[in-house]
Amino acid sequence: MQNLTITIAVILRILANSFSNVFQKKLTCEKESPYSINFVTYLILTLLCIPFFGKISGGISEIDFWIYSILGGIFGAAGNSFLIKALEKGELSVLGPINAYKSVIGLLGGIIFLKELPSAAGLGGIVLIILGSYLIFDTVEEKFSFALFKRKDIRYRFYALFLTAIEAVFIKKVILITDITTSCISTCIFGAIFSFLILKINKIKIGKINLSHSLSYLLTAICFGLVMITTAYTFSKINVGYALSLFQLSILLNVILGYKIFKEQHLLKKLAGAVIVILGSVAIILY
Repeated sequence: MQNLTITIAVILRILANSFSNVFQKKLTCEKESPYSINFVTYLILTLLCIPFFGKISGGISEIDFWIYSILGGIFGAAGNSFLIKALEKGELSVLGPINAYKSVIGLLGGIIFLKELPSAAGLGGIVLIILGSYLIFDTVEEKFSFALFKRKDIRYRFYALFLTAIEAVFIKKVILITDITTSCISTCIFGAIFSFLILKINKIKIGKINLSHSLSYLLTAICFGLVMITTAYTFSKINVGYALSLFQLSILLNVILGYKIFKEQHLLKKLAGAVIVILGSVAIILY
């Protein structure tokens, strides 16, 4: 029974992650500000959390809980802002596979800070991710070159990758101090607080949100919330490495949804590149 529950959680996470990106991009296509999308998503989730406030763990009395929750809120709100801004300017099928570079960054971080030498599988994984990226980026004007980083969508996506990777560390710390429920609630509340500050810093007025897009906002929040909950649940039940390797399957779904919904081109080349990127990511994570 537990294996079935874990399988369902992983499938839900893969679907929710990709469709969250789709709804975020659709809202930007409808001229909604990325900062508004970010704030309203966290606000809706915070309101949905209210019935569960009674289940908050006593661990919130610890000072570490507040430190990690605040830091998680800062990095999470900033990371999601950059992700939505990337989706506003770029293609879903190109930006999705960039997430695989999170495992490369983790490997390089281990080499630099922990003096950990990568295995042959780890090095092979890096080569595969670069090869797969070459095929995917070969479909854009700049090709696979340093000129890519002149594009705002690519830069924003990498900013989001770094920030959300750091956020994950703080979320894990909060889970260890409290529990999954309390961690999800704190993520929503502090995400709402800091995404509101980002909104004000960029001088965006809430009143400019188009109420005709309410359903899209609600669907975005539900998908985003499902990603949060299913990720935390899966990590609590199985090895994080296995979970992360399974989550990479959302890359394929992003390529397909980009083609189907936003009419993005070069489907077969991007699919081939995505498969190679996934294999490289799995090699790094599992070995």
